[in-house]
Parts: sequence; C-alpha cells; structure tokens
Amino acid sequence: MPVWSYLERGGKRACEVWHRRAGKDEFCLHWAAVAAFQRIGGYWHMLPQASQARKAIWDAINPHTGKRRIDEAFPLALRETTRENEMFIRFKNGSTWQVIGSDNFNSLVGSPPIGVVYSEYALADPAAWAFLRPIMAENGGWALFVSTPRGRNHMAKLYEYAKHSPDWHADKLNVEDTRAIPLDVIDRERRELIAERGEAEAEALIQQEYYCSFDAAIPGAYYAALLNRLEQAGHVGAVPYDPAYPVVTAWDLGIGDSTSIWFAQFVGREVRLIDYYETNGVGLDHYAKVLADKGYYYEKHYLPHDADAKELGTGTTRVETLRKLGIRATVLPIAAIDDGINAVRNLLPRSYFDVTKCERGLDCLRNYQRKWNDDLKIFSDKPLHDWASHGSDSFRYLAMAALKHGPERKVSGMRQQAVSDYNIFG
Repeated sequence: MPVWSYLERGGKRACEVWHRRAGKDEFCLHWAAVAAFQRIGGYWHMLPQASQARKAIWDAINPHTGKRRIDEAFPLALRETTRENEMFIRFKNGSTWQVIGSDNFNSLVGSPPIGVVYSEYALADPAAWAFLRPIMAENGGWALFVSTPRGRNHMAKLYEYAKHSPDWHADKLNVEDTRAIPLDVIDRERRELIAERGEAEAEALIQQEYYCSFDAAIPGAYYAALLNRLEQAGHVGAVPYDPAYPVVTAWDLGIGDSTSIWFAQFVGREVRLIDYYETNGVGLDHYAKVLADKGYYYEKHYLPHDADAKELGTGTTRVETLRKLGIRATVLPIAAIDDGINAVRNLLPRSYFDVTKCERGLDCLRNYQRKWNDDLKIFSDKPLHDWASHGSDSFRYLAMAALKHGPERKVSGMRQQAVSDYNIFG
C-alpha cells in the first residue's frame, strides 16, 4: 500500500526490493492497468530476457484463481486488440501494454513508453534504463523497479540511491515483513535446497530470495565474491590514465550483438582498468573513432580468435578492416573458456578499476554466471549468454593476453611529448 499510494499521488520513480513470491509482478500488472486508463500512452512490462516473458507473464496462471494473470489485470471488456504473438494489448481508450525483454527493448518501433515496469531488475541489462531515462524524464513517465537482490550490482546501487532521494519511493520487504509465506514453508524449502545444492548454496539462496540480502553469495556467479573483496580492499575507485604508460585494449566483437572494449595499463604488477566502452549496431569505424577520441597512447589491441574469419559478402576479415582504419590488432589463439575464466581469476587480485568509467564493465563481471539446468538441478559448465557476457568475454581476452604481456615500459619522454599529435594507431 505505501508504494501504491505513492504512485496514486503522482510519484514517478519507485524501487521495490521484495522477496520471492511476494506478488511483485501481480502488483505491477494491476498498477499498469490503472495507469493505462489515467493517461493514454504506451506501457511496458520488461523482463530481463524476452525469452522469459511469455512463460513468466503472458501465459502465467494465478495459482489461487486458475486464471491468466493478464486476464485478471486487463479484463477482455477493456481491450480492443490482443496480439498473442507480440504479447501486446491495445485498450479501447487507445493505451497499449506490451511484455518485452531488456535484451530487445531498443528493437521495438513506435512511440516510447510513458510507464515501464522493470521486473527482476537485478538480472536485467541496466542499459535499458540508461536508454529510457532521458526519454521518460521528457515525457513525464513513471518507472517502477521491482526485484529480489542479486549481490551488490546495479539494483543494489539503485536502491541505495532511491532510499535517500526525496523524488523516489524505496522499500525492502522480506518474508518476516510481509508474512506472505509461512516460515515453516521457508524451512522446508531450505531443507530441499540443501539436499539439491548443498548447505552453503542453499543458505545463500534463502537469504537472497526470501530475506532480500544484497550480501548473500550469488549462486553460479564466476567473479562476484572476488569483486566484492576487491571493492573492500580499495581496488575500485579513481584510476586515472597515466600518460607515462601505454594503453592495451581487449575486444569482444559482436555481429548484431554488442561489441565491448576494455582499456588497461600494465604498471609493474598492477593492471589498471582505466576505461570501458560498449555499444551495438555500428560499424568498426565507430570504434576506431572512439579510440581516437579518447586520446590514449596505445600499444596493443587484442581481438578474439574469430576476428580472423572472413565475413560473408566482403571476403574481408575484421582484422583487415581494422588495419585499414589504422588499428594494428593482435588476434589471440583459440582457448577453452574455462582456461580464460581461470586467467581472469588470477588477474583480478592485481586489478584496479575506475569506478566511473568502468561501471558498465564491472556490472558485467559481477553478473557473469553459469547456466542453471532446471531438469538436472545443477549448474552447467557453460556460461549463461546474456547482457553480461560481452564485457566479461572481452575481460577474459585481456586476461589471456596478460599471460604473455609483461609489465609495461614507460613511454619515452619524446613519445610522451608527441602523444597529442601522434597517430595513436601507428
């Protein structure tokens, strides 16, 4: 009721950390139904991945009533059109509502929304909010973020900001606050999880899912615990570019997917991560310009093994294209993913990250995790491919390159003086 009342009074931003099965999506569906008839416009219900949307929302059944959730929230009498294949509803007053994923939000056409629900935001791509924030500030729309925690990632940062902001509503409710689930049911689930996944992982899941702990270990995460220790040790903060040392870049090249680049300086035993860049839908010339505009002095550019593959239609490799743009890149040999993950774990303890410029890359590393096999009740030995993969893959290539990349020599005085007018790709 506190957040419902806040929204009814015209509140625009809410961050709600609620436990599993507390009714997060139910609440959001009914609020969207009210909002759609208060102001005509488009409304989105966003899941972390589009592939989850149909099962979790569109086809989901309320176990207490046996009815579809969307039919309870949006009665048929209010609808003009329902498009099952697009998970889209147009209401008789002209408003629309659609279920989408944070991995495909920028592929939708039409007017931007005036109301968005970010469901399980802790697992979503934070770029979805970065993209929509200025649009919704301009159109006066509302955004509602609901999630259980997944470690100290972007959801934790948003919650910490929201609870101290007069413009936001923020709340954290665990099972003891809501009493929505009897505690003996939680104890039974704890026993079942211990049998399936061991005591340590079971307790981490219980604390995360039902007691809303941001500090519980993230089951299946590759680097989250290590990154938490690095933060506590002061390895995440201000890490400025030192023009006395050259910069090394490591790339993950996407085709129709994001391309990500880490910028590092090797100074003695330290690996200083001074910058990170990621985007999609642009050509290699865009990334060449980004590198040039940053004004760093570059020594090496490391690319994944498949950068040597010829592209269909042109017969040219991406290495050759980059060379024409002035970037002389080194292609890394193919290596097992497990070897790369171990290389990252060895590199992280001597790594220092710029908290501002590397924010997106750090979010990727924190959220990189193994696939969960629900049939076998075990984690797969393969990483989950989602928004966090790109930044994590490029960091893995950096770690593999670092195995052969010794401590950097300082840039000579003559080269330092010439950096401003030197061809940085030379």
